[in-house]
Amino acid sequence: MSIMLMSIILPVHNAERWLQECLRSVLHQDFEGTMELSVFNDASKDNSMAIIDKWKVKLEDSGILVVVGGHDSPSPRGVGYSKNRAVAQSSGTYLCFLDSDDVMMPQRVRLQHEAAAHHPRCIVGCQVRRDPPDSTKRYTRWINQLSADQLLTQVFTSHGPTVIMPTWFCSREWFSQVGCFDEGGKGVPEDLLFFQEHLRRGGHVLRVEQSLLVYRCHPQAASRSVLESTIWTLRVRFLEERVLLHWTTFTIWNAGKQGRRLYRSLDTANQQKVTAFCDVDERKIQKGFYCYEDSQDRPKPRVPILHFRAAQPPFVICVKLDLTGGAFEDNLSSLHLQEGRDFFHFS
Repeated sequence: MSIMLMSIILPVHNAERWLQECLRSVLHQDFEGTMELSVFNDASKDNSMAIIDKWKVKLEDSGILVVVGGHDSPSPRGVGYSKNRAVAQSSGTYLCFLDSDDVMMPQRVRLQHEAAAHHPRCIVGCQVRRDPPDSTKRYTRWINQLSADQLLTQVFTSHGPTVIMPTWFCSREWFSQVGCFDEGGKGVPEDLLFFQEHLRRGGHVLRVEQSLLVYRCHPQAASRSVLESTIWTLRVRFLEERVLLHWTTFTIWNAGKQGRRLYRSLDTANQQKVTAFCDVDERKIQKGFYCYEDSQDRPKPRVPILHFRAAQPPFVICVKLDLTGGAFEDNLSSLHLQEGRDFFHFS
């Protein structure tokens, strides 16, 4: 019996609206190696299982083994649980993750496998096409246009993983080394937690420079159940662990709400490393300093507010990219700094 090379990992929960198109895209893959589809049904109450059963026959007739697991409990156990079960019941050397509301281009598995075969400790992503096309324009642009270096330097932003979960492709061996997805269920950003652990273990990030997935945006998407405050706390702790631990001092770029919120969210040791806020807003600069009124310290911390040209790197930047008509980007580039050494984005 030949070794199964590829497992497509597909968690399903009440996906009847999109499932036909998703499964058709599995059938149309042009990958020539052995391939299986591992489906885990997370307590769907709609017609999802009937659709899966119908497509199981079509897929297996074309040589794609279909493994189906699941449960019919009253409530779903969550995306992390479903992905872990789908991985556990599969047997492929490589794992290709797919969401039930998305659609793969025919060359996706082939091209991502070619990349992953040369990068064993890597999560391989790809560019995407958003549906509807006008939804989340800034986010989609960020997904598709990050440079190879920025895939590792922009891991602290509010956008989350620099290659998005529905495009992930990796070896089973590396997945096992990183560990399973968090199974906390609704409200848990299992993809961000896994991605952070992947980086902790020395993992790399790569993106195939082709649009290989139609990535749907709709109100039922699981990511919408995660609180912004949950994401924020994980981002701050990861920034402290990966960057601030190695800095003796730094400047927060943005004396407004986001910059002050970051300062207040830092642990005491990292608050003490903040030498200044910097900004371009003269009204903020003329105030002279930010006083942290809620601090238990006496006297209360007073952090200077400087014009960005008077501030010293390194910087943690809390300015939203792509929202100032290029003014912020021009200011930053004028300082001739290196991203990943002199500054990190936290916007």
